[in-house]
Formats: sequence, C-alpha cells, structure tokens
Amino acid sequence: MKAFVCSIIIVLVSNLSPAMADDADFAKWEKDIVAIEAKIKSGESAQGSIVFVGSSSIRMWKLNDSFPDLKTCNHGFGGSQMEDSVHFFERIVAPVKPSIIVVYAGDNDISKKKSPETVASDFALFCAKVKEQLPNCHKVVYVSIKPSVKRWALAHTIMSANKLIETQCEKDERVQYLDVWTPMLDANGEPRPELLLKDGLHMTADGYKIWNDALKPRLR
Repeated sequence: MKAFVCSIIIVLVSNLSPAMADDADFAKWEKDIVAIEAKIKSGESAQGSIVFVGSSSIRMWKLNDSFPDLKTCNHGFGGSQMEDSVHFFERIVAPVKPSIIVVYAGDNDISKKKSPETVASDFALFCAKVKEQLPNCHKVVYVSIKPSVKRWALAHTIMSANKLIETQCEKDERVQYLDVWTPMLDANGEPRPELLLKDGLHMTADGYKIWNDALKPRLR
C-alpha cells in the first residue's frame, strides 16, 4: 500500500513540474512587466494608443521617430516569446484599451525549438484574448518573423510558422498579416546583411525603415 501511495505522489509531482517550470519562466520577466505597468499608470502609455508588443525587435523600435503623428506605446520585452505576450496580456495590453495592436513574436520561439504549430497556436490564444477583452480594438497586425543571418539555418521552420499565421489571419477580418520576410531578402533569396546589426539578428535603421513603410498604411 505504501509503495502504491508513493507511486501516486511521484506521478503527481512529475505532472506538476512542467507547470512550475513555466511559472519560473514567466517570473523572469517580472521586472520588465512592472516597468511597462508603470508606463500605463503614469499615462506615458496613453489609453487608446496603438500598442506594440512582443520581443526585442519591438523593444528596440523607435516608435516616436517612426510614427511621430500617431499615439503609440512600446510594450516589447527582449527575449520574449509569443506565449509571454499571451501570459501577460491582462497586464500590458488590455489596460491600455488599444485601438490597434502590433505584434512581433515567434523569432525566439523557433530558436528555442518550438514548432511552427505551437507559435501559431499561441498567436491564436493572443487573438482570442483580444476578441474577448477588447471588443473595440480595430485590428491586430502580426509582423511576420523576419529573416536573419544568425537564424538562417531555421529559415524553413520560420517560413512554415509565417505561413500558418498568415492563413490564420485570412480567417479573421480584424487580424492582419504583415509580410516583412520578402522585402528583407536579397536577389538570391538570402538575408540582406545591411539590414542587420553585427549580431546578425537585430535590425539597423534600414531594417526598421522597411517595417515602417510596410506598416504605416495599416495604422491609418
């Protein structure tokens, strides 16, 4: 009997471990999330703004320079994955009651060996939260995962994730897919190094110009 009880306890503990690990993963962002909440509380991230959320490509985006005539707020936190934006949605997206949401995430997910299906599923969860909690949000724009020198070996997987999300966007008029993959490739179909910093991953001003030009029509 004791052996049976012990075996049950072992099973229960093993089932709890992944959840505990997930909690620890989310906890590492607490400092970033608190900083974003402070921006919301102070009014720096104004009500009804266009919220930009996602990973470092969002965080490093100079929104005031890129869209000086629009009310935007940058809620990116570097290194994050799509599931992180889902997890913290109620703290860093919903309180702003955004008119439009711009999302860039999935790059780090693929790097961490998540499948395209997982990335697309997490984005679907994000969109479900928008639909449920923000009925007055006009649209969600998903910026496709970009090509980069550092992660070029993952190009096929990235393209699969982009395609799944593009197909998903086509089914909802409030959700739009923005292709930045194609214009960031050279004539040989490879990443343009002048669009990337020395790390081969993050973008130069020229890279962001492509994003700005592609996105502006979607924000008006």
